[in-house]
Amino acid sequence: MFTNKYSEILEQIDQVDPVNYGRTRNFIDGDVSKLSPYISRGVISTKQVMKRTLDRGFEPDEIKKWLQELAWRDYWQLVWIEKGKEIDSDLRRPQPDVENHQMPKVIVEANTGIKAIDDAIEKFYKTGYLHNHVRMYIAAICCNMGKSHWKVPAQWMYYHLKDGDWASNALSWQWVAGSNSNKKYVANQDNINKYCHTDQCGTFLDVPYEAFDDFDTPETLKNLVLPKLKTPLPKSEEIKIDSKKPTLIYNSYNMDPKWREDQKANRILLLEPSVFEKYPVSESSIQFVTDLGENIPNLQIYVGEFDELKNQFSLSDSDIYFKEHPLNDYSGNEDPRDWMFLVKGYYPSFFKFWNKAKKELKRPKDLFNGA
Repeated sequence: MFTNKYSEILEQIDQVDPVNYGRTRNFIDGDVSKLSPYISRGVISTKQVMKRTLDRGFEPDEIKKWLQELAWRDYWQLVWIEKGKEIDSDLRRPQPDVENHQMPKVIVEANTGIKAIDDAIEKFYKTGYLHNHVRMYIAAICCNMGKSHWKVPAQWMYYHLKDGDWASNALSWQWVAGSNSNKKYVANQDNINKYCHTDQCGTFLDVPYEAFDDFDTPETLKNLVLPKLKTPLPKSEEIKIDSKKPTLIYNSYNMDPKWREDQKANRILLLEPSVFEKYPVSESSIQFVTDLGENIPNLQIYVGEFDELKNQFSLSDSDIYFKEHPLNDYSGNEDPRDWMFLVKGYYPSFFKFWNKAKKELKRPKDLFNGA
């Protein structure tokens, strides 16, 4: 479903219809881009996607929804940079009405009785992809109908997502659950039928919206589980380091084949067990990362901690390079990542961020200087 070839990824960017995206994105068969795995893995940047789209002659106003969806990715990352580990718990207020810290078993087993949801979860396990609207439906069922705290089901979803971006995932779940927003998100069966093209009735969501004001947890959601999420990391290769060359550190959030591509360097894909212990991902997600590594010549895989790599090969900070990311606990030379806009810092809501950032679209030369 997802290519790992860089040339095909660039073609995919250029095939996006950003106008139709804005019209159809909420429908399960809408004209979505499926670029999120490559953005999350750092193969391409939101800025790169925006520039290639605008270079095709589109005006910012006619593709506002497309640009906003790209900007959401940057926004969540900026929140993560500012708040750090705070995003791992209720960010703005305690999640309302929490009754458990597990998740409904019927979600894990794709057996909710809601056809659109169950079909989507079954495909999710096979492909690592979920439509964004379905992600919101699942989060609402877990948190606002099943009364589960958001953290465990969010980790379950992140585990299986090929586009797993902890900031986007965790903060979106919190937005649905009401711990990162002013109210909880809910959707009934009519809403699911509309956007998933089903005609189902009689489910536990087949109620009017006012019923959610005093909604008892359905019996089908009361059987709870705690998913076992372990990352099967590959065996570490026997790597060779040329001490005369700098060492570039790649990781699952930076697989950019264009990063310092002309520099003669040791190129290491660092898979740290401590990171995947805290934020576990599936075997297929790890395989996706290593497959993307085929775009980076002479990339070597090291399974271990940064300090172990540094000490084993007596690397000095002056010879180590890496790209900025909130999960990094590295020392050396940090390169900035590409952002869509010059606006940085924390904004309590996306639209406060967007209203300031969108002004830069009037002077694109400033945005793309050197890009």
